[in-house]
Amino acid sequence: MTPDELLTTTRSVRKRLDLDRPVSRELIEECLTLALQAPSGSNRQTWQWLVVTDSAQRAAVGAVYKRACDAYLESAGAAGRLFADDPRRSPVQQRVHDSVAHLADHMGQVPVLVIPCLRVGSGRLPEGNQAGLWGSVLPAAWSFMLAARSRGLGTAWTTLHLAYEKEVADILSLPEDVFQAALIPVAYYTGDGFRPAPREPLASVLHYDRW
Repeated sequence: MTPDELLTTTRSVRKRLDLDRPVSRELIEECLTLALQAPSGSNRQTWQWLVVTDSAQRAAVGAVYKRACDAYLESAGAAGRLFADDPRRSPVQQRVHDSVAHLADHMGQVPVLVIPCLRVGSGRLPEGNQAGLWGSVLPAAWSFMLAARSRGLGTAWTTLHLAYEKEVADILSLPEDVFQAALIPVAYYTGDGFRPAPREPLASVLHYDRW
């Protein structure tokens, strides 16, 4: 793929994850090695990566995710309830809603769960400038997802489990100074490839010099 193809066809994969095909540790580590080339604040590289492959651990994390996702799907902000009056966007939102529900039912069966984390020396998140803090791990996590896509793997960016962050931290035996940024299911995807998704026109979100 060209860089443009990679950037425009890396989709959230929830329904089309192959739950039966193993993903090798070597392939995951190859993608993570590329991810470590991403920028981080002051080049601190405070990221940590937890790769969950044990079936019992995956099931435990998946059960927490399912509980968090069920609450989200019942909320006013759930994907399927957004843009309900827009005949163009509503069907898309409903498909996203259904795919989120599908992933919630199967998260614990996905072959690999990758959890990017930040290690904060004080053991507590500092006040202020959260963008700068999480900006030191999120670009690397996205690089991991792009690397996975280029190798035939599907991923999805999820954070719903953070409603029960401490519970998941206990499952994973995380130290108190390590904080989770996301939960990324990883598997080979089924079916055909992906194409660019419909987006709002650039002009509707672009501002020059002033709002």
